Amino acid sequence: MSNHIRYSFQKELPQDQVVELYAANDWSSAKIPQTLLPALRDSHSLVSAWDKNEKLVGLGNAISDGHLVVYYPHLLVHPDYQGQGIGSQILEHLKTRYKDFHMNMLTADGKAIEFYQKHGFERAGKTEPMWIYSGNDH
Repeated sequence: MSNHIRYSFQKELPQDQVVELYAANDWSSAKIPQTLLPALRDSHSLVSAWDKNEKLVGLGNAISDGHLVVYYPHLLVHPDYQGQGIGSQILEHLKTRYKDFHMNMLTADGKAIEFYQKHGFERAGKTEPMWIYSGNDH
């Protein structure tokens, strides 16, 4: 694990670095920073990872009612920094905050499924994910 990574809970992030992180991961929300930045800022929780306090290399957020249910919509790490435990650290910070909640939820696909299973998540019964989504990155 990288020991020069600092984790922050501040909600104000530099737009250029957020867009670069999302674009590096081919997330369609990189194309709508005017919506992405307020969405992250208005999250119930936001954890960011910084290399040497300068470069944004990862982030994760949570949307919650504050009492019972939390949903983790975004967790991403810059491809150059993946495999160093940064995503795991971000997720653990979030899970710690919501450890007493009745339900912790997320949607995972592809390689992310195995990652989240390692962190205690499992398929939610016989549910099927459903959405109205304007992106194309899944």
